[in-house]
Amino acid sequence: MNLIAWAILGLIAGAIAKAIYPGTQGGGILATMALGIVGAFIGGSLFSLLTEGTIALTATGLSFGGIFVAVIGAIIAIFIWGLLTRRAA
Repeated sequence: MNLIAWAILGLIAGAIAKAIYPGTQGGGILATMALGIVGAFIGGSLFSLLTEGTIALTATGLSFGGIFVAVIGAIIAIFIWGLLTRRAA
């Protein structure tokens, strides 16, 4: 997948995840894009674990199913980030 598709997937998935997850998440457009891209990797890896039984570092594509999986991964990333920053503060 090219860089423009990664950026679009990251923006869409990150924005949806931030809208769904309760509370306020900081960061601007680049943080939202990074969150969506990280979510695509987390979601893609978990999806391959559930469907194939093996864990592999894979990312989802730019499709409706891919965005759904990336949003789930981004929500997991927000949750983990919240756990890490609460302990540090």
